[in-house]
Amino acid sequence: MRSGATRGHVILSHGFESGPDAAKVTALADAAQRLGWTHERPDYTDLDARHEVGRLGDVPARVERLLRLATAAAARGPLVLAGSSLGAWISGHVSLRVPVAGLFLMAPPVRLDPQHPLQAADVPLSVIHGWDDELIPAADVVGWTGARRGRLLLVADGHRLSAHVEASADAFAVLLASL
Repeated sequence: MRSGATRGHVILSHGFESGPDAAKVTALADAAQRLGWTHERPDYTDLDARHEVGRLGDVPARVERLLRLATAAAARGPLVLAGSSLGAWISGHVSLRVPVAGLFLMAPPVRLDPQHPLQAADVPLSVIHGWDDELIPAADVVGWTGARRGRLLLVADGHRLSAHVEASADAFAVLLASL
């Protein structure tokens, strides 16, 4: 999973009830490796299965797991956090607590619930979102990304962005190349 490159490190967080070998995070890992970034894909499936904690599993434990990994990675050099859906949400929140060089968010739940809106550090930001996302209205993501002056790619797709795996990887590569 890791290459010997030295440009920096990427942590790719999968969405709820997905996994570290999902198509999108795998495509992003490949793009990172091609550009000389090391990468890791934490597995949160054990936490997603904890329905007794909440409807989205154990979200605080997801945040803590990513925070531990990100803290260690940031101590070694430049760090970029990337995530899909719930993985995007935790990436944004962890970016406020660990120095990151950039954020790449796919189908970010900008209003996970009223008490926990998506928050993120003021760093280079790139977002890809589906016009037809059945869970997160595109207009919400346009407003959230626009307020942060981030790059936004809107595509004709649903929440899983399954028809835009390569477009996601290409947009991620653009972000990494700009850092």
